[in-house]
Amino acid sequence: MKVLFFFICLGLVICNAQNIKKMSNENPLLCDIESGICGVESSDSNSTVLNIEAKAEPIKIVYFTDPICSSCWGIEPQLRRLKLEYGSDVEVEYHMGGLLKDWSYNSGGISKPSDVAHHWDEVSHHYEMPIDGDVWLEDPLSSSYPPSIAFKAAEIQDKQKAILFLRKIREMVFLEKKNITKWEYLEKAANEVGLNVQQLKQDFDGEAKELFKKDLILAREMGVRGFPSLFFSDTSKNVLFMYGARPYNEFITKLTALTPNIQPQVFKSDWKSLFQKYNTLTAKEFAVLRNQTFTNAEEVLKQLTKDNLLEVFQTKNGAIWKIK
Repeated sequence: MKVLFFFICLGLVICNAQNIKKMSNENPLLCDIESGICGVESSDSNSTVLNIEAKAEPIKIVYFTDPICSSCWGIEPQLRRLKLEYGSDVEVEYHMGGLLKDWSYNSGGISKPSDVAHHWDEVSHHYEMPIDGDVWLEDPLSSSYPPSIAFKAAEIQDKQKAILFLRKIREMVFLEKKNITKWEYLEKAANEVGLNVQQLKQDFDGEAKELFKKDLILAREMGVRGFPSLFFSDTSKNVLFMYGARPYNEFITKLTALTPNIQPQVFKSDWKSLFQKYNTLTAKEFAVLRNQTFTNAEEVLKQLTKDNLLEVFQTKNGAIWKIK
């Protein structure tokens, strides 16, 4: 069966390429499909999109995401390699999109948290990224807004640490089955990445809420209808759009279309260098970073674990490794 996963966010929508239907949701950002695709609207988004301009680097990527978006977890391998190869030429600007406000809607066969569990397990196998859907059975999330606001609070302190924080809370929800709407887990993640927890809580209860609202407004103005949504722009305000979990070569196609002379940087791809750069890696990430097959990458990681050089956290749908 040829099924093309145009976009899977929260595991709520799995679209067959031959039969994509428009969904009706109270939340307009919940993958409301227009014209047979999970993408941007064509109405009044052009003027805003054209205002995107790369300034600090030759290429700017405006990335709309959500802490509990499974497709966004699915492109972590691509983004990590992109930052290693093109980090000096590409600036990635993160914005929260508001995937799940609450459970006051019913569409696509999803009406309650437990409906998501099986979908997440399926998505995990599709992306070859570890995701344990049982969080929706054991300690389901009521919304993605609290962790989104927490990310905006982290950004107030330090944008790089905020990205580490986002990564950590994603690992918590996708692998550790933690309900990241709870402050105890947000606090733990903040501590682990070196954020000031007291300041984070103050901003979480204050300024970060307004910053999150601005992200939601910006997403609507730019016609974002699903996640991940990425806008690539250059210094001349040329803009290319990409939605969904796409393979790495499509990221490079966008970069070279805007800047034909852009060249990848050579980076060390031995296992130790990669784990020194990224504290944790899945087999899929290790494979993409080393340009290996998933099977070969997993074999290397398992051997390093046997050699007592790495430690592994195993889930029913895959694992994640970190250096000892």
